[in-house]
This record gives sequence, C-alpha cells and structure tokens, in this order.
Amino acid sequence: MAKGLTVKKKKTVRATRRVHGYALMPTDSWFKAKHFVHYEIESKDWVTKIKDHIKKNYDRKIAATINRLPDWKVGNGSHWATAAACLERAPSIVPEDYVKGLDRFIQSLVAEGQQLAEAQQQEEKAKPKNVYVPTIQERIQEQSQEACEAIEEWLDSFVVDKKTFDPKGFDFVGHFARMKVSQAHARKIKGFYAKELDEARLVVDMPTAAQVAKIKNDKERDLAEQLREGYSHLSKKDAQTYVVALETLIGACDVVIGASKATRKPRAKKAPSKEKLIAKLKIKDRDDKLQIVSVNPLELLESTEVWVFNTKTRKLGRYVAAEECHIMTVKGTTLVGFDETRSVQKTLRKPEETLKEFKKAGKVRLRKFLDEINAVEVKLNGRLGPDTVILRTEH
Repeated sequence: MAKGLTVKKKKTVRATRRVHGYALMPTDSWFKAKHFVHYEIESKDWVTKIKDHIKKNYDRKIAATINRLPDWKVGNGSHWATAAACLERAPSIVPEDYVKGLDRFIQSLVAEGQQLAEAQQQEEKAKPKNVYVPTIQERIQEQSQEACEAIEEWLDSFVVDKKTFDPKGFDFVGHFARMKVSQAHARKIKGFYAKELDEARLVVDMPTAAQVAKIKNDKERDLAEQLREGYSHLSKKDAQTYVVALETLIGACDVVIGASKATRKPRAKKAPSKEKLIAKLKIKDRDDKLQIVSVNPLELLESTEVWVFNTKTRKLGRYVAAEECHIMTVKGTTLVGFDETRSVQKTLRKPEETLKEFKKAGKVRLRKFLDEINAVEVKLNGRLGPDTVILRTEH
C-alpha cells in the first residue's frame, strides 16, 4: 500500500429503537394529544390504558369490580384514554375538568360493576340447587313408557271384547313415528313385553287335565296346575289371538332396530400416525466401513422409489411402486405397495466402489444403475431388517 494513503473506517450504525403507540403521543398540548389518541391509537388500546390507570391509582377492589364490565363500557371514549395517558406522562397539560371527569367516570364504572355483581349474585341464588338430572337411560325408560300408553289401551281392548279385538289392528309404524321411537326405545318396549309373550305362548300350549295327571315331576305338575287354574277363563283360540298381537308388537320393534342398524354410519377408523406406522421397523442407521447412512424411515411412507442395501448379503436393491398403488408404505417391518416384477436386487462384488458411485449418481444415472451391475437379479420381498440401510427414496 502506498504511503500517505489513509483508509477511513466505516461508522457503525446503531440500531434505533422503534417507538409506537402512546410513546409517540404529543405532550406539549392537550388538544394535540387528544387528536393523536383519537385517530392514531386503536380503540382496544384505550381500554388497556384506562384499566392500567385504574390499577395504578385505585385499590384492588375497585379494579376487580370494573373488570366485571365488558370492554366497550370501559373504553368507550378516547378522551378518557388521553387523560389517563397524559396524567402519567404530562399531567400539567390535562385540564382540571378532565381530571375530575376521569375520576367521576371511574366511579360510575364502579357503580355499574357493583350492580352487575349484585344481579349475578341474585341469579345464582335463584338457581335451584341439588336438582336431580336424570340419566340418558332414565330418559329413554320414561319416553318408552309414554310410547306404551296407547299400546296398553289397545291390548286392554282384548280383555274388554275378545271377539272384536283385531290382533293386527294397531298402526305401529305411524305410532312409532309420532312418538319418535328410536332403536333405543324399541329395545326397551320389546323388553317390556318379552315375558308377557312367553307366558301367552305357554297358555296356547297349556296341557289338558289328563296330560297334567301324567306328569311325574311334582314341581312341573304343580306349575301346570297353576297355569290351568290361572287361565281357565281363556280359551286356546283367544290365547293365540293375544300371542299374534304381541308378536306383531315385537316385530314392529325389530323393524325399528333393524332399520337403525342399516342406516347407522360405520365408525370412522382413525388413521394411524406416521410414527406409529414405522414403530416396529428396525433398520441399520449407518455403516462406517462403507461410509453410508440411512435416510429417515419416515421417508418410506408415500414413496415411489426406494433404494436399499443389505450390509450382510451385500445386495443393492431398488423398490418401485406398483401402478395400481402409485405409492409405497410400511406395514410392521415390511415395505408394501411395490411392484414385485420390477423391484429387484443384485449382489455387489466391490460394495465400497459401487456405493461410492451410487452416492454421486443423479436421477437419470440411477435409472440404469442396477442394469450396469454384472450380477444375477433377485426379486425383493419387502422385508427390512437390522442389516438394511435405506440409501435413498423418491416421492
């Protein structure tokens, strides 16, 4: 460097701290400050400034009472926010009327907050305590019983006049629709009449006096006698009519239950996470001798091409996604979705040299990389074990 030449040092420019919001508010004039706050400060920041002023200059009870009110009540005027900001930074420019006015405004907020608190307390007191809330099953039970009231009236008409009673005369479809009977209700209703139907069938098959006398078992004979005594007023024909009525009722319930099964949407199976899909996968992370490192196993998912190398058998393999699947994925410890015909592997005679060339190869070179290796092709089976290094994936 020639003598006499001097190089000027560059000045280091210090970063200036940005100021915004109330920090830019003029403090030399009340009207300038009020104009700035009204047009340059957002209304939500008015609320913040007023609440901050209350917190600093009033006790906690007052602040807590005002905090019950909605924000629009507190920050409904930019002039009160201006007064609060100026009292903090330039109290001398605030007119006396605004100093007193801000205090009156805060006191009015306190009064409103107290009224709101009292109203909330009254509402809490008016709420009934320890009110029993029935369970879903109890609600279904009650609704099912309500649906059975009309059915009971229909069945009672059998007792009144057995000759005119029509065992298929009740419109179950219309009744169930009006009462909004679901499959849960239908199951309950079916349960109500299941034992009654079994008993009616026993009456139809009731043994004669001669048949009862031939029963050797004392217990069975006693039950048969009780059955004959209890239903002696009922003929088998009438009992059969009642059975048909109950079977019609049970059949109508089965229709509702069956329809709900047919229209019920199957539960959507949650797709397993990517981490869970490869959780059982065990591969070789690296081989220092060959200087190769496995890629992240997550890259196997949704891949179209996968290159693997087995360090034990010295086989280099290339998996290609099947045309019908388009992509490959992992199931347990196996790669699935690959083309079994095009996915092949070859044994490397000099793995160090070949793998070094493989790492340098681009997409175009890789298309014929396996073809250039002079070895017998063996089909891949998808198994990925502890000797497998995942060299490369394509998506």
